[in-house]
Amino acid sequence: MAERLQKVLANMGLGSRREIERWIAQGLVLVDGRVAQLGQTDEGVSEVTVDGRKVQLEAEVETQFLHYHKSDDEICSRKDPEGRKTVYDHLPQLVVGRWVAIGRLDFTTSGILLFTTNGELANTLMHPSAQVDREYMVRVHGRVSPECIERLKQGVQLEDGLARFTDIQQRPSKGTNQWLQVVLQEGRNHEVKRLFESQGLQVTRLIRIRFGPIALDDRIKKGQYRYLVNREVKEINALVRQAR
Repeated sequence: MAERLQKVLANMGLGSRREIERWIAQGLVLVDGRVAQLGQTDEGVSEVTVDGRKVQLEAEVETQFLHYHKSDDEICSRKDPEGRKTVYDHLPQLVVGRWVAIGRLDFTTSGILLFTTNGELANTLMHPSAQVDREYMVRVHGRVSPECIERLKQGVQLEDGLARFTDIQQRPSKGTNQWLQVVLQEGRNHEVKRLFESQGLQVTRLIRIRFGPIALDDRIKKGQYRYLVNREVKEINALVRQAR
């Protein structure tokens, strides 16, 4: 059955469907020597070139997954003009396709970051409608009152819309800092920090400890990775089916 070109290329791990749609619109994708069109399928296609690179559509790429432990001095971009370390510097090389991050973490945020070779799958899990849990340990400067916790659970109006934590638990803390364990189901930029800032609180440390069903593996040191085991892959695939 014919599939749209952007879906085929995304499934090969070349990027998310949205990215590839943008490349097609920019004329960076050629089909049999001609500029591809949005909505075009792979039916009858002999050769595809993406930004000057030939791609074999018939090549079957096994979907792979990585659990990566991001440190708080790495960025999630592939390249950085400032020369900072990127998470992609530490990933294993692929013969076909590329690693796609399932969501991002801020420069100063550490913790679990999942990667896959299937860009379409990554895009599905990142979409807000998927409602995938993201769990964090958060250290804030100052004490957090029960009233503040209730407001953050009910919802706070930020500049890009209503945001809320689905769960907040206070953890044992000392001094002027308070540790909390929070869960939200979106991945907006700096969302955790902005939620606390709306209450006059400053986040001084942020660690993601779970994405969906996959928890941070403490056996993996920062800057290191491991492949997901079969049980975890099944859990991720079940999450994708639920989100579609």
